[in-house]
This record gives sequence, C-alpha cells and structure tokens, in this order.
Amino acid sequence: MTLPSLPNGYQALILDFVGVLTEGVRESLQGWCVKQGLHHRAWGTTLNHHPEGRRLYLELEAGRLTQQEWNESTASLLGVEEHENLMGRAWAEVRPAQDMVELALAARRAGLKTALLSNSFGLDPYDPYRTLGVRELCEITVLSEIEGVAKPDTEIYRRTLKRLGLPGEKCVFVDDNPDNLLPAQALGMTTVLADGRPGLASRVGDLLGVPGPAENR
Repeated sequence: MTLPSLPNGYQALILDFVGVLTEGVRESLQGWCVKQGLHHRAWGTTLNHHPEGRRLYLELEAGRLTQQEWNESTASLLGVEEHENLMGRAWAEVRPAQDMVELALAARRAGLKTALLSNSFGLDPYDPYRTLGVRELCEITVLSEIEGVAKPDTEIYRRTLKRLGLPGEKCVFVDDNPDNLLPAQALGMTTVLADGRPGLASRVGDLLGVPGPAENR
C-alpha cells in the first residue's frame, strides 16, 4: 500500500498517552491523595522519588509486576489501607484530551498511519486506554508492559517504526517527557513536546499538514 504524500512528507503520527491523550492527571491524583488524608503530592513523591516506590513503578512499566501486585505494594508505601484497584481509584477523574483524539482521527482520515507508544501501568483491573476510550484510536499500539521494555530505551522506538513500516524521518512523535524525545530524534523522528501549553493539537496538525480539530467541527 502506498501512503499519501503530504506536502511535508510525513506519513505517520506517534502519540504518547499520559499528558498527550489525557487531561487532568495531576488534578485527579492530587485530589485522590487529599481524600485519603495524604499530602497532595504523596502519589508523585512515592512513585518518582521513593527508592522502593520508583522501583515498583519501573517494574510495573516493564511488565515484570502486575497492576494488582503493584496496587498492594504501593498502597502499603502510601499508608493506604484499601489497595483494591488503587490505580483506577486514583485515576478516576482523568479525562481524554479530546482535541488530540480528534487530531489522531483527522490524521487517519488524511491517510497517515497512527501509533500509540506508551509506558503503560497495567491493564487489569484498571485499563486506562479502554476506560478513556482510546484503546482502538490508533492502528498500532505499543505498550511497554507487553514489550518488556520502556521509553526512553531505543528498542521500543525501533519496534514501533518496524510495525509502522516506516523510517523515523517519516514520523512525528509527541510526548510530554523531554527525555523520551531524545531517542526518537536520534532515529530521525520529528518530535513535539507536550508541555501543557494550549494549542498542542493545532501545532501538531500544522506540522503534519492535517486540519486541526476546530477545522473538522
């Protein structure tokens, strides 16, 4: 199959999940912490800075720990009694980023290939992709827990390109973590940092040559 030749030459859009296809993650996690009587930053501190909490989350991302196992261990670190569906309860207020969802759909309509490349955090009991309605959004889904390797390891980017059947130069990659952009750039991809500023979908749409969400309504 010959892909369409857009004016800028891109043939694929690769999207991260958290911070790109989602909205309200920080607010949901901090709100949950407050409801539990914890410091509002307890979730982020435990997962990112506590040695054991960080180890557990990296094991979860790489698929070496199930979400159920992670829930139990991390609830203990947080000092929370109820560990059942800990991830799902903390993520309860997260919403899909509708403008980016619309952009992905517009890219597909324009004939571009689309891929979801995510450092995942378990699918059972809480499946964030299905819950937020983006499980089938992209033609190709590459999840770290299934691959056994996570961003920023170059291997997961290579696998994504292989499944797209394209060189990096034909792809635009969007992620909210600057560290995750570097390997993509090394493979020739054009990268966009989702830095929280408004208008991300429009900026990416302009880069691709695909009409932005407002132009598709």
